[in-house]
Amino acid sequence: MLTIEALNAMSAQEFTAALGSVFEHSPWVAARVAALRPCVNREQLHRLMCAQVAQASAAEQDALILAHPRLGARGRQRDGLTRNSAREQSRAGLDACTDEQFAQLLSLNERYMSRFGFPFIIAVRGHTPESILAAMSRRLDQDPATERATALQQIERIAALRLADAVTDAPLAR
Repeated sequence: MLTIEALNAMSAQEFTAALGSVFEHSPWVAARVAALRPCVNREQLHRLMCAQVAQASAAEQDALILAHPRLGARGRQRDGLTRNSAREQSRAGLDACTDEQFAQLLSLNERYMSRFGFPFIIAVRGHTPESILAAMSRRLDQDPATERATALQQIERIAALRLADAVTDAPLAR
């Protein structure tokens, strides 16, 4: 696990390599934060990263949203998942859905993509296939602007969880 002190001491290139996967296929977020160091803790690091996303152009935000995989990938589709996404989806039970749940997931994914033009995004940690399907159904009723904002909020939540897995806030023993 990385410490804030170690991250602060890294070159910009090392920092970007260490945290480039926190935001799915978007190392530009970490690269922009590298110049803003030092960070005092993981929470500040997360806030700085989220601020870079908020300040990004609409096109960059759209690319970040589109970088996320559809939920419930199976077979060869799983080959395109990042290690983080595969682990997160597996922990949520999406790779062990019943055939009925999988069919519903595929149908909702298609309806969602058709309506909004981007994949359904949810921080799956703590969810079950049933709660994910319920959230997908609910969110299909949102207007596009609200759903885009919700997707970005979920991306921030995913990033917070990934940072918690990778970076310790524990002070160094002195």
